[in-house]
Amino acid sequence: MSAGFILASASPRRLDLLATLGLTPDAVSPADINEDPIPGELARPHALRLACEKALAVHQPGKVVLAADTVVAVGRRILPKTEDRAEAEECLRLMSGRSHRVYTGVCVIDAVGVARHRVSETRLKMKRLGESELNAYLDSGEWRGKAGGYGIQGRAGAFITNLSGSYTGVVGLPVYETRNLLMAAGIEA
Repeated sequence: MSAGFILASASPRRLDLLATLGLTPDAVSPADINEDPIPGELARPHALRLACEKALAVHQPGKVVLAADTVVAVGRRILPKTEDRAEAEECLRLMSGRSHRVYTGVCVIDAVGVARHRVSETRLKMKRLGESELNAYLDSGEWRGKAGGYGIQGRAGAFITNLSGSYTGVVGLPVYETRNLLMAAGIEA
């Protein structure tokens, strides 16, 4: 790897997923941007916009930067990255017994400043949650800071009855798309 490789994320899950590709970034530099949706913005373009804004925020000439953002949506409604129990409960009740989509935007800016991007779309269905399992999950605290109030790689994985798309995209970094983007930027995975 001749150019430095920067990950614009503090997510330990993204670091773990990069490791499955045999990659370790030279630096981890989380981008500090406003992640609020623009009024009327749909989930797919929202995920892509945030990934690209994060990549641009930390890009340095001569370096390759990777950024990603994961968005959960029920219909046209973008669900938040939950910060409190009430917010997580509202999201989980909304998805309970229903289908939803997870979009992960990925943006790679190469050493000469060329940006390439993709969006991974995964369709999921969550089982109808009983009160005791909902409360047990909320008590676990796993929902904290997670888009839509759950992490599929944890206890909530048992709530998903159907998944069509990228499992790793739901975790936070679709490895197929990411590998291809990094290879186009000169990073061998």
